[in-house]
Amino acid sequence: MTKNLYVDLSVLQTVPSSNINRDDTGAPKTALYGGVTRARVSSQSWKKAVRDEFKQDNVSAGTRTKQAANLLVAELKKLDASLDDKAALAKVTEIFKLAGIKIDAKKNNETGALLLVSRGQIAKLAQYAIDNEELDKKEVKQVLKGDQSLDLALFGRMVADNPELNVDASAQVAHAVSTHEVVPEYDYFTALDDEQPDDTTGAAMLGTIDFNSATLYRYANINMHELVHNLNVADAIKGTTDFIRDFLLSMPTGKQNTFANKTLPSYVMVTIRQDTPVNLVSAFENPVISNSGYVEPSITKLEAEYHRAQAYVDEPVANFVLGKSDSEIGVNVAKLSDLLARVTAELSEVVQDENTND
Repeated sequence: MTKNLYVDLSVLQTVPSSNINRDDTGAPKTALYGGVTRARVSSQSWKKAVRDEFKQDNVSAGTRTKQAANLLVAELKKLDASLDDKAALAKVTEIFKLAGIKIDAKKNNETGALLLVSRGQIAKLAQYAIDNEELDKKEVKQVLKGDQSLDLALFGRMVADNPELNVDASAQVAHAVSTHEVVPEYDYFTALDDEQPDDTTGAAMLGTIDFNSATLYRYANINMHELVHNLNVADAIKGTTDFIRDFLLSMPTGKQNTFANKTLPSYVMVTIRQDTPVNLVSAFENPVISNSGYVEPSITKLEAEYHRAQAYVDEPVANFVLGKSDSEIGVNVAKLSDLLARVTAELSEVVQDENTND
């Protein structure tokens, strides 16, 4: 696969009173855009939600941890019951030294920073250590670059101790922003002691919770060339549809029990391009103003921006819209399952053609 191939994902989703992604003061994150304050949900927050959704759906997902060395110790002992903690740790210490990753014996053998590793990498490292008395630096690094979980292949990995182990991300996720101005609000609450005497008055606890309500524009893209490089053709195509599904259905969990704000997207546009990804957030630089809901005018502005952007980019390979049955952009689909099937079929054809022409 040599040509560029990108999958753009534009989503409009309304979220009621909520605080799904907090700043250091506990208030919902915001951004100043187009001269007004917008609700904002950080890309890291939504990527974490997607990774959690992967695990719920039994999609290949790694673990981001400082405990990678201890995970490897446990895997070694599982494969060879004769190994005690000391012998297993000695093997692991040698492996991490060859990989160029520092571990701190004074801190329970933690790595200096969080390390995203796939379960397959841990298992293969353990098997390699069992099968080989003499360990080879090149082979250890090769194991740590292979068998990538989907989240590792999509979101990449940076290893400060050894940049050779870095994995280039094949997906980009934008900070979600509201299509309109938001006014921060707060809820003042009190709580009574159920066991307080009848003649006692006053609350046992009081406080405030910051929140806002918003219609969010969410955007992500996937570089299929890079994803195929990180995985393989079949896994990259399946991984793309897994990502689309779980990006649409996931929700960061901040204050979820307080607000029960789990909503679904109102509108989805998936565009497959061969020239460049296109974030259509500029549709909302001039904020939507409405007294009767933001979703419909947001859809109108988003589709208008899509048409405007076509003056700068090539005609896309394919375009699919879910949530607006009379959209004049691409193919309208009625269900998420139809959308995923269409994307799978289109990518299979395009990628197959490119591989045939290599």
